[in-house]
Amino acid sequence: MKTTAAILWERNTPWSVEDIELDPPKAGEVLVKLAASGMCHSDEHLVTGDLAGVTPEPPLIGGHEGAGVVMEVGPGVTYVEPGDHVVFGFLPACGRCYSCASGRSNLCDMGAVTATGLQISDGTSRHHAQGKDLMLGVGALGTFAYHTVVSELSCVKIEKDWPMDRACLLGCGVVTGWGSAVYAAEVQPGDYVAVVGVGGIGANAVQGAKMAGARVVAAIDPVEFKREKAMDFGATHTHSSMQEAMEKMSETTWDRGFDKVIMTMGVGSGEAIGEAFWLAAKGGKIVITNIHPTSEQSITVPASLLTLMEKQLVGSVFGSGNIRKDVPRLMELYTQGQLDLDGLVTRTYTLDEINQGYADMNAGKNIRGVLIYD
Repeated sequence: MKTTAAILWERNTPWSVEDIELDPPKAGEVLVKLAASGMCHSDEHLVTGDLAGVTPEPPLIGGHEGAGVVMEVGPGVTYVEPGDHVVFGFLPACGRCYSCASGRSNLCDMGAVTATGLQISDGTSRHHAQGKDLMLGVGALGTFAYHTVVSELSCVKIEKDWPMDRACLLGCGVVTGWGSAVYAAEVQPGDYVAVVGVGGIGANAVQGAKMAGARVVAAIDPVEFKREKAMDFGATHTHSSMQEAMEKMSETTWDRGFDKVIMTMGVGSGEAIGEAFWLAAKGGKIVITNIHPTSEQSITVPASLLTLMEKQLVGSVFGSGNIRKDVPRLMELYTQGQLDLDGLVTRTYTLDEINQGYADMNAGKNIRGVLIYD
């Protein structure tokens, strides 16, 4: 069939919206008509090459925060059927590998297979344009398109009355941010928490920390608009930089330091981790959720203080969450008014406006932009 998608033909070039050929689903795969797609910073990493070596090379279709309606299923698919509404988890969950069996499906072995950009079922492509096979970007999903073919393992079935322009955000940013606070940082009632970077992930880390009972949630971001939004999501304090947060530590933590520091910047750096180390209290935990360029191979922290002050430095992918448990769970919290998804969506765009959407993100104008498909 023919459909339309946003293609990255070369690094550091705009997305090109054009017609593509899409093959029908094969064994274990589903064809989905997209209703909406979040515009996550991770897809900007595809453009800049920050994730070179762990994501496919162009030409590729981007997008990994998607929700839509199943149109067709391939042989052997039993979890969904045509007409079902689904959200894509940006990491598939096979349910059989060691990580899945250990309750850590965010580390599913299939995640490594998605790095090829090909279908995880047989290592071939379903998407084609200009006589070339197109890879799929983060998660092998390709949600910057009106239709896509994905693995059944990446689909999470949702209720048909749930709004898909909000549900799509649960495929990455919401669970990643919320889980970074609740699961990875293990925020406890009364904790002092700092969230560094208040975009689509950081805003949800703020919500997660508040929901977990944090006494203080300090949101750190250089953009005034994002600091103001952070207060709406539950922040108690805001700072324009980690240096400012250090200077005002007596006001926020009574000079104790933050029990949890959650790093959710657009692009991480070793220097920023060094600053975060000094924000953390004795026994504090620093959670690295944001992506660092793969070219950055080392960071510098005072290693002796890891021992003497028992500070912890941990990584977290997808907020250490579980797509099958947390996507419907957080959607239910939204329907109950406990989780704010509406406030995350700063602006919606058509697929033709994708480059404007990413320009707005890079200019600090959006918490999250969402592509809406007719």
